[in-house]
Amino acid sequence: MILKDKVAIITGAGSGIGRASAEIMAREGATVVVLDRDESAGQQTVDRIASDGGKADCIALDVTDDEALTKSIRDVHARYGRIDILHNHAGAQVEGNLEEVSIEGFDRSWDLNVRSHFLAARTVMPYMRQARCGVILNTSSSSGVLYDREMIAYTTTKHAVIAMTRQMAGDYARHGIRVNALCPGWVDTPFNEPFIRQIGGRQAIEAYINTKVPMGRWADVQEIAEPILFLVSDRSSYITGQILVADGGETIS
Repeated sequence: MILKDKVAIITGAGSGIGRASAEIMAREGATVVVLDRDESAGQQTVDRIASDGGKADCIALDVTDDEALTKSIRDVHARYGRIDILHNHAGAQVEGNLEEVSIEGFDRSWDLNVRSHFLAARTVMPYMRQARCGVILNTSSSSGVLYDREMIAYTTTKHAVIAMTRQMAGDYARHGIRVNALCPGWVDTPFNEPFIRQIGGRQAIEAYINTKVPMGRWADVQEIAEPILFLVSDRSSYITGQILVADGGETIS
């Protein structure tokens, strides 16, 4: 198992890609700490991991609550004595172009998609520096490298995640810490509901994907979990500051 004895924190791990990330890390031997604002969903992830023979705990919190987030990460370190992996995944889509998006929605998007990633990384960094090793993976999006129709809040935050990832990577590589970003394309989860509303419903999104994605289909969460495992494991030991796009070819079309 390539993550044996590692301790991993994953935000937004109660469903979708976050849950798939937690499950694949646990299968590879990591003790996984699931952070999600939905306690029931987070516990379901823990239960699924336990039923598969893995080890996991759940912490229910809103990652935009600075005090709760930093306290929880410090508590994890106090309990396990180490934090080897941080996967910043929690995020949200907020639809609307420049004139339509609400200021509240834009601010919420920034706080969740960027600021919480920053704060979680800031909190784990002293532990990783002391250990002279560690991996941080930030979830961006294919929207972080291309235009996404009338989704200014989402694309702004996801571009920012990429810039932040590169900056962190450059600053901390000398300390043995790797920082990369994953840019998923279209993954069939409820996360996409805001864009589906924006584009005009399920039929419209299916036509959009068929036209815009060269592979002509959605990704399954397991197809995103495998790149996650690659980036947080020693399989990518000489890779830092990089952006891995998993989008069925959309960004080349």
